[in-house]
Amino acid sequence: MNEIEQTGLATMRDCWITGGTSFELAPAAWKDIAGGASPDERERRLLAIAAQALDIALRPVAPKTLKRRPPLPGLALPMLPERLRPLLRAALKHAVDARGKSRVVALVASRGFVLHPMDWMPAASDQTSPDVYAPWIDWQAGVDGEKHTRREPLTAQNWDDFYPAARRSALADMRRTAPAVARQLIETKGASEPAEIRLALIALMPFGLGADDVPFLKSLSADRSGKVRELAGRLLARLGQHGQPGDGGPEDPIAELAAFITEGKSGFIRRRTTYAPAKLKSPAQERRRAELFETCNLVDLADRFGVSESDFIGAWQFGADNTVDILVARMVAASGSDAAVTHMADALVAEGGKPALFVLHLMPRLDSRRQRVLIRLILKDTQYLGALSLAEGVEAGWLDWADLTNGKTLPALRSAIAGNDDAAKRGVDQLLETLGFLATTAAAEKLIGDVVAAGMAPAAPSLGLLRLNASLAGPSTDT
Repeated sequence: MNEIEQTGLATMRDCWITGGTSFELAPAAWKDIAGGASPDERERRLLAIAAQALDIALRPVAPKTLKRRPPLPGLALPMLPERLRPLLRAALKHAVDARGKSRVVALVASRGFVLHPMDWMPAASDQTSPDVYAPWIDWQAGVDGEKHTRREPLTAQNWDDFYPAARRSALADMRRTAPAVARQLIETKGASEPAEIRLALIALMPFGLGADDVPFLKSLSADRSGKVRELAGRLLARLGQHGQPGDGGPEDPIAELAAFITEGKSGFIRRRTTYAPAKLKSPAQERRRAELFETCNLVDLADRFGVSESDFIGAWQFGADNTVDILVARMVAASGSDAAVTHMADALVAEGGKPALFVLHLMPRLDSRRQRVLIRLILKDTQYLGALSLAEGVEAGWLDWADLTNGKTLPALRSAIAGNDDAAKRGVDQLLETLGFLATTAAAEKLIGDVVAAGMAPAAPSLGLLRLNASLAGPSTDT
């Protein structure tokens, strides 16, 4: 229909709106259809033709830039039951940041469910959500072209048939079960990928990391991306491989970092070497020391002092400077061997050291048994409870009621709820959210009753994740 005909239709519509007749204004072809009827029937016929033309024939054409997207893929787990969605939305609303929301998602996934897409969707750049959401991440990314979703092993031949998130998930599983096969795929196919994707692929290498990976990681020293080279260097350090040897001069980063560390002796009968942060003269020196701890590797620093990684950690004087202690923990987590990480965690537990140091940084490198030991240690005292909310890489839904009653956590919660300290109440909100993620269903239910008895409102938003947890019994939950 051309513009003149559209204008004619508009004129006819104006006539009807004002109570007039429009037969004389109709196109000639329409008059032939309506002409043999009575005046009222003619108007009805013209109205029907006009409605058909406006509602059907004149549908706007979709712009050329509009792309048809495939339906949202189904996921491997069932959707959260409808009756639990209000609890879920309340928990998501109370979570103030992405970390809090990711814990809600992880807890639900640990109980065998996925979220409704109208309640939550992962971002296209999401690399922290449970693997079950990989199809949605790829759908969000809107990758052009149709790729199959058959559940078949990833190979060099079907590499391009997998979306990026599904590919990462498959490679992560493969690194756990067949690390050499996964490494070969990353080596042969990853080289042609953009730097961002290459970095994400190399970040999968810690799964099953071993001596066989050394040649490939060393080859990455010539990679185009500085971030890839840095990550490969950290992974090599975890395997005990030293970085490029320095000349020991003032421009050598390891020598410069060693100058910020004081080597001493302790003990009267059995003299042993100790390492502690040196006293610095300016904030500029402190910033430079922090930069060096972030970029240097533990194995190179220990070698500078002529000791092993474990000996260096064992001789470090934790407690002399909390800021530097955290820098050491970061270095150990980023570049320390598995043995060095577990040695540091076990040593601090045995000595009753500061759990906050490794909660933040060592947790992702530790097995679940050690993670649980450390969390239980924190819950026995209230000094480092604030650090518990920052722990990453921790499993959901395992903390028993006995773990909460074996320490000072519950008395501290009750006291803060009953008091008038606003800062303490904010701390309560954070802790309840963390415990809502960690607790078992039974422990979550008991904790709700305990804090309500202490004076918290039953409908308090900070109880959102605990209420959701207490309602999640597993895949058998009724809809």
